[in-house]
Amino acid sequence: MSAAPAFGRPHRHYRRTDSTNARAKELAESGAPGGLVVTADEQTAGRGRQGRNWFAPPGTALLCSALLRPLGDARLLPLAVPIAVCEACEEVAPVHCAVKWPNDVWVEGRKLAGVLIETRPPAPGREAEEAGDDESWAVIGVGLNVAVPTDAFPAELRDTATSLGGGEPPSVGDALEALNGALERWVRAPEDEVLTGFRARDALRGRAIAWDGGEGTAAGVDDAGHLLVETEAGTRALGAGEVHLSVRG
Repeated sequence: MSAAPAFGRPHRHYRRTDSTNARAKELAESGAPGGLVVTADEQTAGRGRQGRNWFAPPGTALLCSALLRPLGDARLLPLAVPIAVCEACEEVAPVHCAVKWPNDVWVEGRKLAGVLIETRPPAPGREAEEAGDDESWAVIGVGLNVAVPTDAFPAELRDTATSLGGGEPPSVGDALEALNGALERWVRAPEDEVLTGFRARDALRGRAIAWDGGEGTAAGVDDAGHLLVETEAGTRALGAGEVHLSVRG
């Protein structure tokens, strides 16, 4: 297993762009090295999962995308990245973070950050690291509310969103430095450590949830990172790409 890149070198910053993930993907396709981080003060088309928009007033959030190259075994990357975000937040602010599967970071039941990972996998039949395939990569997008005033959130988000801000919020730069270090620790962490770390921060376990076509009680994650749900018909494993969850209890 190759070592994780030192994230943050190189660093490309924009005062305003449509999406840091879009910029990072362009740079990845042009041959940018693993470890590249793209940041912006403001995004005009920031995206979350399933095409949702990401809201953040200019300069109040960490808007960044990190390039992981080569991709390697990425099965548990969607679990590892939110753990890294949690650790970074706790390093710079007096908060305790949990993860709402698959990719939202919560503080006291409110969304603090979101993750969007986009990949170009290895060619069929090849293991990226063993084959030296630098054509495979992942762009790890993170939107983290650092110093967003409560009254700056749209009305529909004020009861469900939160920020690291308080008396004296950390700087966006401090949050980025902490995240770069946490990503370096977690993106190549052993699978058992990732699963243990995620399960310790699982915000859904034991809660009633619903999705298109079903409902049940969240029962943790399996070893492949799928969400386990206890239903009247038995235990079901859900993949992140197939569901939009709502939490009912």
